[in-house]
Amino acid sequence: VRCRRRLYDLSGFVRLHPGGEQLLRRRAGTDVSQALDGPPHRHSANARRWLEQYYVGEVESGDEQVPTGDWVTRGCRGRQPKGCRWVSRGRAGRDPGCRESDLVDWQKPLLWQVGYLGEKYDEWVHQPVDRPIRLFHSDILEYLSKTAWYVVFIVWAPVVLYLSWVSYTSLAQGNTRLFSSFTTEYSIPVHKYYFPFIFLLGMFLWSLLEYLIHRFVFHMKPPASNYYLITLHFLLHGQHHKSPFDSSRLVFPPVPASLVMAFFYGILKLMLPEVLGLSVFVGGLCGYVIYDMMHYYLHYGSPKKGTYLYGLKAYHVKHHFEHQKSG
Repeated sequence: VRCRRRLYDLSGFVRLHPGGEQLLRRRAGTDVSQALDGPPHRHSANARRWLEQYYVGEVESGDEQVPTGDWVTRGCRGRQPKGCRWVSRGRAGRDPGCRESDLVDWQKPLLWQVGYLGEKYDEWVHQPVDRPIRLFHSDILEYLSKTAWYVVFIVWAPVVLYLSWVSYTSLAQGNTRLFSSFTTEYSIPVHKYYFPFIFLLGMFLWSLLEYLIHRFVFHMKPPASNYYLITLHFLLHGQHHKSPFDSSRLVFPPVPASLVMAFFYGILKLMLPEVLGLSVFVGGLCGYVIYDMMHYYLHYGSPKKGTYLYGLKAYHVKHHFEHQKSG
C-alpha cells in the first residue's frame, strides 16, 4: 500500500490487522493516508509508528502509481517496479525513524537491559513493535518462558476434566461440610449437586482476580530509579505490550503457570475444606484456560465484522495501541 509517497509491504501484517484481513486486502495497491485519518476512526500514533516497520521505498516524484500485481502479493520480492525507489529491506534495514538500537540491543536478551532505561522505560515499553523477544541468556529458561497456544489446552484441559471428576465424586460421598472446623452443630453440608455452582464460582473468582492483577499490578508504572522493579514489570507484562504479536508469548507457559497455580491452590486449601477448595480451584483453572485461548484469538483470530468477538478484538487492540497505559 501507499501512504502519500511512501510504500509499505504489509504482506506479513495482513493476518494481524485488527480491522480484519479482507479489509486490508481490499486496500492493496491504494493510498491509505485517508483511511489512517478516519473514518471509521483515526489511527493512533502507535499504529502509525507500527506502519513504519514495513516501509520499503518511495514513489518517485511525478509517478503516483502504486505497484500492484505480483510485486505486491509476493511482498516486494519480485522485480523492482518502475517508479519505486528502493531502500534496504528487512528488519535491519527498516526506516531509521522507527529503529530503537539506541535504547536496547535486540540481538541480546532484553530482560537484563530494560532496567537501565530508567525514565525512558515507560514510553519505550508502550511503543509496540513487530518482532520476537528473547528474555534470557539461558536456552533452558528461554524455552520455558515461551509456548504455543495449543500447549495450554493440551496440558490443562485433561487436568480440568480429571479434577472435576474427583471433586464431584468426592462431594457425592456426602462428607464435605462448610464451617465444620469451627462448629459441628451449625456446619453446612455441601452436596454433589452444588458442584456446578461452585465450579462457576471458581471461574468468576478467576475473572475477578485476573482483572485486579492486570489493572493494578501489571499496569503500575515502576519507579524509574528502580532497576529491579522495571525488570520485574517487563518480565510479568511489559514484554507483551512491547511485542503484542509475538505468538510464543501470548499465553502463559505451563511450567511457570504450574507454580502460580500451586500457590493459589495452597491458599484455597487453607481457607476451605479440601474438596470444596479443589472444586473452586478447578473452576478457576477452567476460567484461566478459556481466558488464554480467547486472548490468543483476539490477537490472531479474524472474527466476522459486526459480531461480539469483532468488537472485543477491536477493544483489545486499542488497549495495546491507544489506551495501553490504562490497564
